[in-house]
Amino acid sequence: MALWLLATTLPAADVPRPAPAASFRTPTGATVNLADYKGKVVALEFLITTCPACQRCSGLLQKMQTEFGSRGFQAIGVATNDMAHMLVPDYVKQLGLSYPVAYAPREKAHEFLQIPLMLIMYVPQLVFIDRQGTIRAQFGGRDNFFENEEVNMRKQIESLLGGGARPASKKGTKSN
Repeated sequence: MALWLLATTLPAADVPRPAPAASFRTPTGATVNLADYKGKVVALEFLITTCPACQRCSGLLQKMQTEFGSRGFQAIGVATNDMAHMLVPDYVKQLGLSYPVAYAPREKAHEFLQIPLMLIMYVPQLVFIDRQGTIRAQFGGRDNFFENEEVNMRKQIESLLGGGARPASKKGTKSN
């Protein structure tokens, strides 16, 4: 009971907030540095390679990358599961992803997302960052954002690219 009470009273992630400096390694040894994408609208997905919801999200991000990439959109994936450095190449190949997919320890994802380590991080975790490097929205795997994921994703991207009404920013929820 006390743990449940604690989990329901923890603060949500601050949105909007400046995206923290972050870099992630790819299985080839390259570095994906978030600062290199300033000036673009970024959708950053923290995922687990064996998670069906993450696979679905990554597939939709590929669709969005194809559709909006020429307008300044960039999808980035970051796998946080054990042995991710070995699993990412097959994940990318299986899903036909053309955008960068890297890996990082779970602790780094928790810190970036402002999720306390004592809480479960439900995946996928999807963060939308504007052209100035500000996190405008953050959605955890149990958020109702994922119930109509493609439509909601498209609204966020179009809004941040300047092609539609700005959706309300969503702070992290207790169900992160």
